[in-house]
Amino acid sequence: MPRYNGTGPLGYDQGTGWGMGPCGSGMARGRGFGWRNFYTKKEESEILNEEVETLEKELKAIKERLSELKGQK
Repeated sequence: MPRYNGTGPLGYDQGTGWGMGPCGSGMARGRGFGWRNFYTKKEESEILNEEVETLEKELKAIKERLSELKGQK
């Protein structure tokens, strides 16, 4: 997703790319878990820690938005 706008590499719908970027989370979704066999334990740990950070940021943004929506009643 070159512009992080939800489209694939050529501007088409989602799912047209490899799913390896930060938007597709291809390491965990849609590609199976076999990818882990290609990394050392240290590399896998680093990848998973990055994924945790990304998910925590997304969760924080979701919670902030929910708070905003509750305040707009």
